[in-house]
Amino acid sequence: MHSKPAESESVGTHKTPIWWSNGAFFVGVHIAAAVGIWCLPPARAARHTLLLAVCMWQAASMGITVGYHRLYSHRAFRAAFPVRMFVALLGASAFQGSIKVRGCLRHRLHHRFTDDPRHDPYAATKGFFWSHMGWIFFKSQYDRLKTIESIDLDNDIVVRIQHKYYVPLALLTGFILPPAVGLLWGDPLGAFIYAGLVARLLIWHCTFLVNSLAHWDGLQPYSDDNTSKSNLLLALLTCGEGNHNFHSFPHDFRSGPSPLDWDPSKWVIVFLQFLGLASGLRRACVEDISAAREHMLQKEIALVYASDSTTDLEVQDEVWSGETWTKELLAGFADAEGRCVLLLRGYAVDVTEYMTEHPGGASLLRRYAVGRKRSTGNHGDGEDEADESRQRTADWAFHGGINKHSQAAKRLMRKLRIAKVQ
Repeated sequence: MHSKPAESESVGTHKTPIWWSNGAFFVGVHIAAAVGIWCLPPARAARHTLLLAVCMWQAASMGITVGYHRLYSHRAFRAAFPVRMFVALLGASAFQGSIKVRGCLRHRLHHRFTDDPRHDPYAATKGFFWSHMGWIFFKSQYDRLKTIESIDLDNDIVVRIQHKYYVPLALLTGFILPPAVGLLWGDPLGAFIYAGLVARLLIWHCTFLVNSLAHWDGLQPYSDDNTSKSNLLLALLTCGEGNHNFHSFPHDFRSGPSPLDWDPSKWVIVFLQFLGLASGLRRACVEDISAAREHMLQKEIALVYASDSTTDLEVQDEVWSGETWTKELLAGFADAEGRCVLLLRGYAVDVTEYMTEHPGGASLLRRYAVGRKRSTGNHGDGEDEADESRQRTADWAFHGGINKHSQAAKRLMRKLRIAKVQ
C-alpha cells in the first residue's frame, strides 16, 4: 500500500482528506485474513501451506530490503538486469507500492526530513500509530517531494515497467501465485489464506515497524540526531533492517558493520557479488563509523558527569592552516575549474567528487553551488526563494532549511574544505 504525497493536517490550515479506497483495501485484507484463519485454523492447514506462507513473507521482505531499500532508494550497490527484475517482482508482491513511488521517492523524502511532522511521510513525532500505519489512510501531499532526485529511477527500464504494471504484478505475485502453488499439494484455499492474505499482513506490519518501533525503542550507538534506533527483534522480523540507527550512513549496503549484526539482506548482496550479479558495494568509512561511536560515547560520559558536552561538531573549530580566499577568488575557481563548490560557515567546500554519492542527488548540490546560476524552480513552499544570499552560501540548506544533517555528514563537510573565505 502506498499513499500519495501530502501536507500533514497538523501543520496546514486544512484537513488532509481520507483516502477511502486505500484504507478500505488495507482494512479489507485484515478482515479477510481473520475470517480465513477462523474458517481454517493453522492446526488444520497443510504443513506445506504454512511453509509456503513463511517463504512468501520472507521473499517479499527481501524484495523490499535488498531491492526497494538498498539498491534503489540508497544506491548502495549496482545489480545486473536479472536481479533488478527479480527484486521488482518480489517487491510488488509486498503490496507496498511501486519502486518509484513507495520504494524511493517517499523513502528518500523520509531520510531528508526525518521526524519533520510536515515533510516526513512517516514522522515518528506524530505518534506511533501514525508512523506505523496512520499515513495509509490519508491522501498526503508532501510539498518537498518535487525536490527529491528521480533521474536514476526514470532512466531504469525495470522501474518504469514495474511502475506502469504495478497493480497486475502485485495481484499476480501476491494473490494468484500462492493458491496456484498450493494446487501442488491440493490446498489452494489454504495457500490463498496463509501465503496470500496472512503473509501480506506479516510483510506490511514488519515493514511498518521500521517506521514506528525502530523510532521508539532501541539503542543509538551511532547518532541521536533523530529518533532512529537499533532493535534486534526488528532485525529478525525484517531480514536485517532492525539496526536502524546505522542509517547515519545510508549508502552502506549493510545494516550494520559488524559480522555479528543479523542482516540476511547483506549476506544476499555479498552472494550476488560472488556470482557476478552485483557490484559497487558501498561501505561507510571505518574512521567515520569509529568517530560516530566515539561521539555518542562522549555524550554518554558527559551526561553521567552532568557536564556540558563539547563534542558537537557544530561548536568545534580547529585552527585553519590552509589557504584563505576572497569570494571573488572562490567564484573564479569554481567557474574556471568546473568544480561544484559550496560556501558553508565561511569555508569553501569542494563536493565535486561527492556528487554521485550525495543522498539528495547531484542537482541539489548544484543548486546551492558558488559561481553558477542556480535553478529558480519552485521548491515547495517558496521560503527558500526569499533570500538570495542565504541560498548562495548554502548555510540555510545545510543547517536545517533542506535537511538536518547528521554528525557523519558534518564530519565529511569538514574533510572537503579547501579554503577559508573572507
